[in-house]
Order: sequence, then structure tokens, then C-alpha cells
Amino acid sequence: MKILLDNNKNYYKANLHCHTNYSDGKLSPEEIKKAYKEHGYSIVAFTDHEHIIDHSYLNDENFLAITSCELTIKEFPGKHTMKFPHMKVCHLNFYALDPHNDVTPCYSYSYDEQFIKSFYKDKIKFESEYERFYTPESINEMIRIGKEKGFIVSYNHPSWSCENALQYLHYDDLFAVEIYNHDCAQMGILTDEHVYDDMLRAGKKLFCSACDDNHNKLDFDNPNQDSFGGWVCINAEKLDYKEIMNALQSGNFYASSGPAIFSLTRDGDKVTVQTSACKRIQLVTATRRCGSFTAKDGETLTNAEFLLSETDGYFRIRAVDENGNIAFSQAYPYQN
Repeated sequence: MKILLDNNKNYYKANLHCHTNYSDGKLSPEEIKKAYKEHGYSIVAFTDHEHIIDHSYLNDENFLAITSCELTIKEFPGKHTMKFPHMKVCHLNFYALDPHNDVTPCYSYSYDEQFIKSFYKDKIKFESEYERFYTPESINEMIRIGKEKGFIVSYNHPSWSCENALQYLHYDDLFAVEIYNHDCAQMGILTDEHVYDDMLRAGKKLFCSACDDNHNKLDFDNPNQDSFGGWVCINAEKLDYKEIMNALQSGNFYASSGPAIFSLTRDGDKVTVQTSACKRIQLVTATRRCGSFTAKDGETLTNAEFLLSETDGYFRIRAVDENGNIAFSQAYPYQN
């Protein structure tokens, strides 16, 4: 039997997309740490726009700050995305494998200028100016440079970015794609689950994530606020930076906007999943041959078994609770 998600290991709840007052967010990193710890999180990636700041001073035995940033490539550089709502953009999160790797790759002052504030500008590190172009070749070069400099790179909110398969199917060597972004969901923008399947069916190997992308312009008690709505649960032995980054690189995590996946195993062609209380548990494959179990009215499901077929290509699990929130496993190839 192969254990894909192991309930004998710890799960660490993480927000992998967060903005603070080090770019266009309202709250300080310290305030973010306090709020997220109070909501059961152990990890936050501080992905402020266009530059990396090392926040490892926040780390303690119960909290880990991932050194990271979000970089943008615009179809029309210099134009504001909200003033030109049809403009295509590509947003990438760069996560450092070393917590003290705080030299921003592919740095562009023209992109960063709007975010820089006096209280931290002297902390921004970069090797040289990098000119970005909205082409697959330039975006792939940024991903390649990031990997060479010790980062893993995720692809953020494709629908918000107004990108489609004509763009994202050309992006290579990504670590993950955001299929749920809570800030986007609060705007009314749908999930990007279909993007994950598009990329998988095109032969790409990557994982899926759910994130907040929080800016915290609204109070936490406001129903439209953008925190605590999308996360990943990382399956690891201990809360250690290297251990957590290894688990992310290995796909030992699931994404969620609500339900929990406690365990996921495969024994031959039988897949067994255990979850929190759900209304529906489903199997998704590379083909139209999928599967679904739905609870009777007034009841819930907490486990399901599915049989795989050699024609499936890959399989993944989605678990849906009574409120329509979804947990997404990673996709696993049929052939081990």
C-alpha cells in the first residue's frame, strides 16, 4: 500500500500568498502572524509584491515565515491592472528554499516603485535590473532564473489575470498553480481548478494550491474580508523550514477552502480517502471516467473508495462540504 497523505504525520496549515504593509497590504508581518496563529495556522509565506524581505525573525516553535515574493509581468507595462481590466498579466510567487535567501530574482524597479516605502527600502536586495516582457519565453526565463537562484515558483490566479490556455500552457517548470484564491473569490472570480486539469492533460507536472492572497483592507469581522479562506495543509514530520520546503516540493500537501483530508492511500487500483464531514467525495481523472459519492439528505460522508483504471492517466480527489467549500488533493499519475 502506498501512503499519499499520512495521518500519522503532522499537518501544518499554511497560507502561501500574503501581502503586508511591506507592499500593498494593511497589516504588519507581526499583526499577520498573530492573526493567523489565532486561526490555527503554523505557516505564512510573506509574498509581498516585487521584493523579498527576510521575516525569519518571526519564527518560533509554532510558527514559520516562508521567505518569498510575488512578481508581475504585464501585457502593457506601466498600465494599472484595475484601470485596464482586460489587460493580461502573469503573477508568479517565488518561494525561497533557504529562509535567508532574500535577494529578489528578476528585480524590476519600474514594477516595484509603487510599493517601496521608506521604512524598509534599504532592506531590498537584488543583483541587477531585469527587463520583463509579456511573452512565454520571458516568463519561462524568469521561472528558470528563479529555480537557479534557489526558489520554487507558483502560478497565481489565472482567471483574475485574464489568462487562458493560449498563455498558461506555454509556462514550464512551475511548482504549483493556485486553483483557489480567497481574495479573488471574495471579488466573485471563480476557481481555477480547470486550469490545473488543462496543464496536467498537457503533460505538465505540478501541484495545486489554495491561498488567501490577503491584503486586509477590511476588518476581520467583515464577511467580505480576505483572510482565512484558502490554505494548504502540509504533511510533514516537524515544523522546520527545510522539512516544510521538501514537503512542498514533493507534493505532500493538499489544498482547501474548508474540508480536511486526513489520509489518502492507494493499494493497487483501490484508492481510499478519509475526510472531515462532507456532502460529496469525488475522483477526478485525466479522462471523463471519474467517480462521485453523495451523502443522503441530512447525512455526511467521511470516507470513500474508488477503483482506478489504467486509462485514467492521473487521479485526484476533491471533497465538498455542505457549504460548497472544497478540499483538493494533488494529482497522482496512474503509473507509479
